[in-house]
Amino acid sequence: MQQRGLSARTVRFTHAVMRSALHQAVKWRLIRQNPCESVDLPKQAKGEIQVLNPQQARDFMKEAAEDRYHVLFALALAIGKLSDPPQVSDLQGFLFDSQDIKELKDCKPDKCEIQLPASGIEGYRKCVDFSAPDAQDKANEFLHKAVIERLVGYQKGGNQVLGEYNDKKNPTKVSEQFKYMLSYNQVLPKVLPDFYTYLLTYPNGKPATVQDIFYWDKVKFGLKPTLRVVQVVTMQGNKPHEPAYTIAEKQLYSSHYFETALDLTFCIRSEDQAQPGFYLIMVMGSEQAGLTGFKGSIVRKVATGKSASNLQKSLETIKNVLEQNQ
Repeated sequence: MQQRGLSARTVRFTHAVMRSALHQAVKWRLIRQNPCESVDLPKQAKGEIQVLNPQQARDFMKEAAEDRYHVLFALALAIGKLSDPPQVSDLQGFLFDSQDIKELKDCKPDKCEIQLPASGIEGYRKCVDFSAPDAQDKANEFLHKAVIERLVGYQKGGNQVLGEYNDKKNPTKVSEQFKYMLSYNQVLPKVLPDFYTYLLTYPNGKPATVQDIFYWDKVKFGLKPTLRVVQVVTMQGNKPHEPAYTIAEKQLYSSHYFETALDLTFCIRSEDQAQPGFYLIMVMGSEQAGLTGFKGSIVRKVATGKSASNLQKSLETIKNVLEQNQ
């Protein structure tokens, strides 16, 4: 097949189909053995992935401005899945912008426009010369290193590793904020006690039907772009009273606005036998930081308003896609 110009991937796929069919023929005693078992398969070459640097990403979006897929390109450049284990190379596009760099320059404990622990504030002051022309690059290098270290620590030690934010007068302990916010939910501990406990005690007590992934994104909730690191916990229900799927998106870090955030999605089977289907329920919760006074009230309204708007758009998109596929 390769001599006819077909790729190794196509050959391997064709072999898998034939192997499966002939395996069934052996079970039916139509043939004695499966000839595909003795075939030497070609190795599939792994191509090297080229990652865009920040300037290339900007140039690409400028050229794609009029393309009908412009929004999808923008989304792809503003979100990234983290490897297991996470690597610095996963964070291409996860960058402080020029305004963030100006704010970092003046950062000090108790007074900083970016949410950071005291060690992070001190680290930037020690590792970055903000008067140098490469200050933004150095700041983002430190950001990437700090994010990977914190995430690896969280994967081993759980919520306590998330530490506290010291950018405001009153420090915020992230694990306590998350526990406090989760206490509002009266349904999870009753209907899904193992899932609820896992959210609080991660990485301990992982249920058998749960999967974890981590991603970063760059969103604009309020008046400025916000960098976030998020854990997605998905559980497949296997009992009649459980949702078919339950998904928790747990914010581990945010550079602005939200100290803690948790989005819950429940896929609940319909009991109507005449019209089988499911209900999709999405709930969003967050704790905002320092959004007081006149300016704070405006930012809070914009941030929470955009969150609610994004939720509505997500539900509408899911509904439209499902209806089109019927």
